[in-house]
Amino acid sequence: LAGAAVSAALFSLVSAVLIVSREALDAMRFWQVGALAGRGLDVLVPVLPVLIVAAVVALSAGRTLNLFALGDETAAALGLRVNRARLLLAVVLVVLAAAATAVAGPIAFVGLVVPHVVRGIVGADYRWILLFAAPVAAILLVAADVVARIVARPGELQVGIVVAAIGAPFFIALVRRGRMVGL
Repeated sequence: LAGAAVSAALFSLVSAVLIVSREALDAMRFWQVGALAGRGLDVLVPVLPVLIVAAVVALSAGRTLNLFALGDETAAALGLRVNRARLLLAVVLVVLAAAATAVAGPIAFVGLVVPHVVRGIVGADYRWILLFAAPVAAILLVAADVVARIVARPGELQVGIVVAAIGAPFFIALVRRGRMVGL
């Protein structure tokens, strides 16, 4: 009960600030769903070196991911240090996700939808999936941004809302298809 009371009290304070300040409302909306509007080089440049290094490491991990797809025991038998590789890939993925979130906010479903679409196009080899995932993700974001700017004219939807509207049904279909395959 105490937690619910504190949560309600703090939510009312946040709501009061948002009602009074249009800038605070826009900032909160951005950090809830993400956006591309108003994000310039001033936001990208500080994160760019980290993004480049992490992207190079991630793109070079295709062979390792292919070995993981064979199973941990098989990957270890083929010479992969499984725990070390898993830790390195986890760190790289966290850094990439954090950098992307710092630049554009939390745009959901991009990391879920894009790899599955790319896998359907190029096959199961992670070297190809990794190579094509970035441009396909960029195409998805730009297309969603264009839709977001057109649908709610003269206003604008956040790109995260459009991507979620695309990604949620895709995720549901993916889960349903996975259950059917399991039967």
